[in-house]
Amino acid sequence: MAVAGAKPLTPSEVQRYSRHIIMPQVGSVGQRKLIDASVLLVGAGGLGSPLAMYLAAAGVGKIGIVDFDSVDITNLHRQILHGNEDVGRAKVESAEDRLLSINPDVKVEKLPVHMNSENAMEIAKGFDILVDGTDNFPTRYLINDVGVLSNKPIVHGSIFLFEGQITTFLPGQGCYRCLYPAPPPPGMVPSCSEAGVLGVLPGIVGSIMAAEAIKVILGLGNTLVNRLLMFDAVEMDFRKVKLRKDPECPVCGDNPTIDELIDYEAFCGMPAIES
Repeated sequence: MAVAGAKPLTPSEVQRYSRHIIMPQVGSVGQRKLIDASVLLVGAGGLGSPLAMYLAAAGVGKIGIVDFDSVDITNLHRQILHGNEDVGRAKVESAEDRLLSINPDVKVEKLPVHMNSENAMEIAKGFDILVDGTDNFPTRYLINDVGVLSNKPIVHGSIFLFEGQITTFLPGQGCYRCLYPAPPPPGMVPSCSEAGVLGVLPGIVGSIMAAEAIKVILGLGNTLVNRLLMFDAVEMDFRKVKLRKDPECPVCGDNPTIDELIDYEAFCGMPAIES
């Protein structure tokens, strides 16, 4: 069965995605939605690795990858997009090779740039959903504001040591600034390179983020909108906290004061480094 107004699935697509298609919650209509969807993934590191791989395997038609970093051997215990032979290569290059080996029908748009207030709106313009796989606060606030100002869903995740957090923001239903109105003081929250991270943790958190992005595309089930899912790998504990839209939020509130992108490094008092 084809989606109305869209071309039908090809025989090879029917075969590749057969385990999706036989699910009544997905079917050929849902699979066509995935194929026609586009997701911008900011960060091809620990979170971005499982995210990109599962989105490609699911058949998401266009995956944009923003990352200006190169592969370092210290990345390999958690960044499974990349292998030992990729050390020294640009992450977007090794990511493309890995994704096309999973699904050659996916279009990978490589963006080896530093995403900032000057180029972010243009970068995001060609994508339906934004996924935040970064590990620094300036870029998180940047992605949030781009999503709010361009009316796009955002799937957000973060990791620290043994713990992870995931949530989804839909237009008009709150944003990252509602959850964290201000960034922490510089130096208060160490990066993975400073504090370390359990290698498997981003695989768990990133997979949940991929599930959220797929559900947003399909319009399926309950996403983590207005909820923050927290995972503790030491205690093997999941818990959820309810979130609410802040009517005083300067970006998505009742009387927003931010209507264009700002200097996020100055706002956070720290540099933006994707890793």
